[in-house]
Amino acid sequence: MDWVTAIRKEAQISSILRTDELARKYGIVPAAVTQALARQERKELVEHLSNKIYYNWLALDGSTRDLVNVLREDAYISLESGLREYGISTQSPRTLTCVTTERPKEFRARTITISYRSISPRLYWGFVRKTTRYGSYLIAEPEKAILDWIYLGLQNGVAPALDELDFSSVDRPKLLNFARRFPRSTYLHVLPALAESAGVIESVGAGAGAGD
Repeated sequence: MDWVTAIRKEAQISSILRTDELARKYGIVPAAVTQALARQERKELVEHLSNKIYYNWLALDGSTRDLVNVLREDAYISLESGLREYGISTQSPRTLTCVTTERPKEFRARTITISYRSISPRLYWGFVRKTTRYGSYLIAEPEKAILDWIYLGLQNGVAPALDELDFSSVDRPKLLNFARRFPRSTYLHVLPALAESAGVIESVGAGAGAGD
């Protein structure tokens, strides 16, 4: 079987290759598909990300973000990647950073790294769906990306430096409302940045977030 031709054909409909689906489609045992894709990976045509899942580099209009909700269904891009997406941070993370209600994990391949950090189900909100050539993925709204970043930083004992962020495009009233749904420590950490916008905070002490 000509696997280069096969994965080129698959690239017309998806940027993701699943060994079980390919086995059914071409009438081949899954082990043979895995061996074939391993050969194509050595040629740098595909990358193995997880059990049964490969990224197809012949899908020239594809996006590695197609993988976000394949590797973890209940997840969205946030943290450093979210901040960079909206120009809130100028840092360009090498890893695509996400949060999930599922088990945290980092998926690392030759050129692709996707990191999932765990977040409480009660904080799983504040994201939108974006489409790509072949599919879609979830990404935090700008305000939620900021708060996720602060919250998980504080959870790890690190106080994120807000002076590194550009809040010019951030909806400050929305950020305040979102912050009230986070633990008090997160809410209080973001208040100095909010206070820079006159009139946004009518009562600094009112409505602090839920307890830690």
